[in-house]
Amino acid sequence: MPATVLVLVETINEYLPILEAQGFHLILAPTPSERAQAIKTHAGQINAVLTRGPLGLHAEEIAALPHLEIICVIGAGYEQVDLQAASNRGIAVTNGAGVNASSVADHALALLLSLVRDIPRADAAVRRGEWPKVMRPSLAGKRLGILGLGAVGLAIAKRCALGFDMSVSYHNRRPRTDLPYHYCETPAELARQSDYLVIATPGGTDTRQLIDKQVLAALGPDGFLVNIARASVVDTAALLHALEQRSIAGAALDVFDHEPQVPEELKVLHNVVLTPHVSGHSPEAARDTVEMVGKNLRAYFSGQPLLTPLTLPAPN
Repeated sequence: MPATVLVLVETINEYLPILEAQGFHLILAPTPSERAQAIKTHAGQINAVLTRGPLGLHAEEIAALPHLEIICVIGAGYEQVDLQAASNRGIAVTNGAGVNASSVADHALALLLSLVRDIPRADAAVRRGEWPKVMRPSLAGKRLGILGLGAVGLAIAKRCALGFDMSVSYHNRRPRTDLPYHYCETPAELARQSDYLVIATPGGTDTRQLIDKQVLAALGPDGFLVNIARASVVDTAALLHALEQRSIAGAALDVFDHEPQVPEELKVLHNVVLTPHVSGHSPEAARDTVEMVGKNLRAYFSGQPLLTPLTLPAPN
């Protein structure tokens, strides 16, 4: 009997036939109500769950699925998946680290350019019949700081170093000796050495509010912040205060604490650029993401090693 996959993700429907062609039976449940109903109605037949980091899969949901064997998370983040509950049941968990790195890196550069060059306000002015001549900084030769030098951070670093001749520094859990970029011991040190600071680290408890008021103060009044990772990495109250007081020059954000709600205080500021958590969305990324899920599912159900397994905590 083919495995049944509960699909909680709402952004990859066009590419789900890739999984169906491989023999998997799909149950689509992209809304909270559909999700609860699907788990209640089909609990006895669901073998796998396809989700993403912010949607997650909670302990009570895992407990309600007696035949669940594997959880596949698209993208790198898995912060709302209860890894302990999965480990306790012997359920495998995979993610899609690196699959959408090019799309996210492209969006990060688009945000950075839009923010630094003030493209949204220039566009709006021209549409109003105005013709402002505003002096804005360049990217060429500036100092880039990257918080998190995984697949996404590395893709951003390459674009900026090779395309804009920027010097690149980074902060990671540990230094990477295979790369030429400068390692900073702390986020604050990274901010002090950056004109532009890009957040590309996963969310979760280990990275919660790494960017706080001290780091923002270190970035300084000429510094710009870009976040295409998770909102939890930034102290939002501290960021709002820094933007309002112009103690940093501006911020471009693709992620927010309570999506899709965005603080009104952010919306009224002129030194921010906002996008609706779309950095990882592209036809190429969606296709490659689903293909990676298919490879992991086929490997698991044929007894082969997983391609992108997560290390789970010890069962308790």
